[in-house]
Amino acid sequence: MIQLETSAILYTIIFLKARLASFQTQKTINVYMKTNPVDSQTKSQTQKSLRELRSRLIAGQFPANSKLREVPLAAAFGVSRTPLRSALLQLQQEGLLQRTRGGYTVRAFSIQDALIAIELRGVIEGTAARLAAERNDIKHQLAPIKQTVLKLDEIVKQHSIVDYSEFNDLFHQQLAALAGNDLIRREVERASCLPFAAPSAFSSSHHDHERFKISVTIGQQHHHALVESIERGQGSRAEALAREHAHLAKINTEVAYQERKENDRDIPLLALIIK
Repeated sequence: MIQLETSAILYTIIFLKARLASFQTQKTINVYMKTNPVDSQTKSQTQKSLRELRSRLIAGQFPANSKLREVPLAAAFGVSRTPLRSALLQLQQEGLLQRTRGGYTVRAFSIQDALIAIELRGVIEGTAARLAAERNDIKHQLAPIKQTVLKLDEIVKQHSIVDYSEFNDLFHQQLAALAGNDLIRREVERASCLPFAAPSAFSSSHHDHERFKISVTIGQQHHHALVESIERGQGSRAEALAREHAHLAKINTEVAYQERKENDRDIPLLALIIK
């Protein structure tokens, strides 16, 4: 337990250092953008490159520790190298790539990395939930997230995996927004960038529908309790529930990881976990 807590502290320090570096990099980019306006076509190509790269990384098409080369990537995506470089920089800031001599390399993660990344997300979401509960005007802000919870109730009854992932992600976005703080909202979004740390990463499984039903049923109980505690102004309870909700995600991740080891089954979201 002490070793895990120490690891969590170390990863938190690394996370904060990375955020500072990301802020400084983004500040430089913003200055550049003001003095060198980027046209809409370049922005569109950057978004296209970002979508393509992220989806291929998550799918495991670029193995961990492999080097990404700009020229063949730009040709494959049909974009110039300038927007491609912007996309590569963004993915570095998200933690999927690391800068090496002469370019970028796909990051490799351990299962410990994955579990701590989820725990960090739970800490930030817990803070968001507590801040939301402490707001004086929060009762007037809850209608959208309550509608999402009701929609999730219907989806859980129908056992719809795809729809659950979509609306579960929406719930977490709305939860972060309820804090009323852009910094918290951005940090929750950033903490969810790693594929295995996203709220819906392993809540659904096409191979084990029984486990899916149990997982989402418990998760939905958490959703109801979170909204209720925020509405009642119970900040400590809301924070604890958000962390417990993230703990459920950690269990799902461990089960998926064990399933891959035992059955030699490809699980895309685990493609970057190799140790």
